[in-house]
Amino acid sequence: MKLYIKNMVCSRCKMVVKDELIKFGLHPKNVELGEVETEEELSDSQKNELNIILQSFGFELIDDKKSRLIEKIKNSIVDLVHYSEDRPATNFSDFISKELHHDYHYLSNLFSEVEGTTIEKYFIAQKIEKVKELLKYDELSLSEIADRLGYSSVAYLSNQFKKQTGLTPTFYKSLRQNSRKSIDNL
Repeated sequence: MKLYIKNMVCSRCKMVVKDELIKFGLHPKNVELGEVETEEELSDSQKNELNIILQSFGFELIDDKKSRLIEKIKNSIVDLVHYSEDRPATNFSDFISKELHHDYHYLSNLFSEVEGTTIEKYFIAQKIEKVKELLKYDELSLSEIADRLGYSSVAYLSNQFKKQTGLTPTFYKSLRQNSRKSIDNL
C-alpha cells in the first residue's frame, strides 16, 4: 500500500517515519520523501491511528490527490536544492513539469491556490535557506555558492538574498546568531 505523508523533507524525516511504521507493526518496503510503500493494506481506523502517531512528529497522512501533488512539488524542490549536486539542464518550470508529469501552468495554479504563494517563491525561499546553511559552514566562497545553486552571478544571489532576508550575505555571515529556518517551515 502506498501512503503519502506531508512534511517529510530530509533523511532524518525518512528515518523517523520508517521507525514509527515499524513500531506500528508495518513492514515498509520503500520510504522516500513524502511517500511510503508498505507490504500491508491499512483499514481507515488504522490510518487514523497512524496519522495521530505521525502528527506527534510533525507529519501528516495525505489522502486527497491535490495535496499529494503539492507535497510532490515541495519534495522535488527540496530534493533539488538541498540534496542534488547537479542542476537540471532545462529551466526550472520544465524540470518540475517533467518531474511530476503535469503541465507547469496547472501545477503553478494549483500550488498558488493551495499554498498562497507561488512555486517560484517557494523555490527561492529554499535556495536562500541553502545559502544560509552554506554561509554558516564557511567552507565555500560566495562565488562557489552562487555557482552551486545555479545563480548566474554573485550579484544576482546577493540581490535575491537581501530581498528575502533584508541582509547582505556578507553581513549575514558576520552575525553570530544566524536565523535559519527549518525546511518544512518555509
